[in-house]
Amino acid sequence: MRPSWDQYFMEIVELIKKRSTCKRRQVGALIVKDKRILATGYNGAPMGCKHCDEVGCLREKLNIPSGERHELCRAIHAEQNAIVQAAYSGTSVKDGTLYVTTQPCVLCAKMAINAGIKKIVFKGDYPDNLAMDLLKETGIRVVKFDGE
Repeated sequence: MRPSWDQYFMEIVELIKKRSTCKRRQVGALIVKDKRILATGYNGAPMGCKHCDEVGCLREKLNIPSGERHELCRAIHAEQNAIVQAAYSGTSVKDGTLYVTTQPCVLCAKMAINAGIKKIVFKGDYPDNLAMDLLKETGIRVVKFDGE
């Protein structure tokens, strides 16, 4: 059976997340506009920096819970990476849809808001109510993907 567009793009983010170098959570993201993929991203260290799977996880060493102290990580989040990759290539993501394997954190939500993303489709939960509040406040349509 032919997948819906949401199913199709969510299957692709599952593949993208396999490039992640995070030891704690693999996340994939992609930005789509008019059913065309504009940019992809996964969580990992910035270009030219060693990855967590090479040097170890600082958050793990410091026993930092998920959803807290984002700045104590060498990796950039998948959503951030997708937005930055689009900017790097000069591609506007305004009015696009962000597909992601995990609910965005507040940092990624704020970036999506300012990048002009109009819809976010995500799968897994993440402990960040402020992110969801901001997305709702700005009118971004947020859809939890249920597989259909």
